[in-house]
Amino acid sequence: MPPRSTRPVDKLDDDHYPAYTTGRAAEMLGTTPAFLRALDNNQLITPLRSEGGHRRYSRYQLRIAARARQLVDAGTHIEAACRIINLENQLQQAQHINQELRTHSTTS
Repeated sequence: MPPRSTRPVDKLDDDHYPAYTTGRAAEMLGTTPAFLRALDNNQLITPLRSEGGHRRYSRYQLRIAARARQLVDAGTHIEAACRIINLENQLQQAQHINQELRTHSTTS
């Protein structure tokens, strides 16, 4: 991961900067704070904590939460939705590794 800048403007472009409170994140996703806590409890996303202990979400985490909401809205139980998303991520990583290996083997 590239080093993070300390300039405030750069934080606006940082997908991993924990900019959103639980209430704001829930509002943006059209869900409840309890839904976000459930994603945390199921270890799908782990929001950073403010000095006061409040959860803070990044845009990257909100995209994952939005995917979970899609699955739950389609009738998938929340635990299963979290597992599906984790498996999707693992598959994407494996495909990336396979592509790198193929590229490396053709250049050797």
